[in-house]
Amino acid sequence: MHYPNGKRSSVNAAKPSVYNETIYSNRGMTLEEDINETNNYYRETNRAIIHKKPTPLQIVKVDYPRRSAAVIKEAYFKQTSTTDYNGVFKGRYIDFEAKETKNKTSFPISNIHQHQIDHMKQVVEHGAICFLIIRFSMLQETYYYPAEKLFIKWEAQFNGGRKSIPLDTVKKEGYIIPIQFHTRVDYLNVIEKYYM
Repeated sequence: MHYPNGKRSSVNAAKPSVYNETIYSNRGMTLEEDINETNNYYRETNRAIIHKKPTPLQIVKVDYPRRSAAVIKEAYFKQTSTTDYNGVFKGRYIDFEAKETKNKTSFPISNIHQHQIDHMKQVVEHGAICFLIIRFSMLQETYYYPAEKLFIKWEAQFNGGRKSIPLDTVKKEGYIIPIQFHTRVDYLNVIEKYYM
């Protein structure tokens, strides 16, 4: 059979084996998208109530081309944000920050800010479960890293210590969070296993 492009079809051409193909489903998903999907599943199954904190904005200028289509043209952050997520799990308050890095060997401490450390310390002082979720995106590995360990690394950087947390240290002091279907970042399993 001849097609309009003038090329002959190759009916007997060998098709690549499906078993040899690498599947990269959801590789483009960010850590935030994965956590949001996980939190939705937690709420739907009544396992926990965890939400992403909204960023406080001061809206300065809005265009109204149509009544139903207002567009924010100018806005400023009202105050510095604290951490990304908070909520309740089995009667315990949970507060955490999520960070992604393309670095394969360490997590740069500069990805965290002083006001976030201050907030996390206050949360820990009040008995809450506080942590950092770190994703090494090039390795497709996600870790639960306790806030108390982060505080030590934070202070050490000002006293001649490292400006990053080596992956080996994250593995030793933290806990890997395996990627799953509904709960793509199932951090609650880590909390149940090690904190409750």
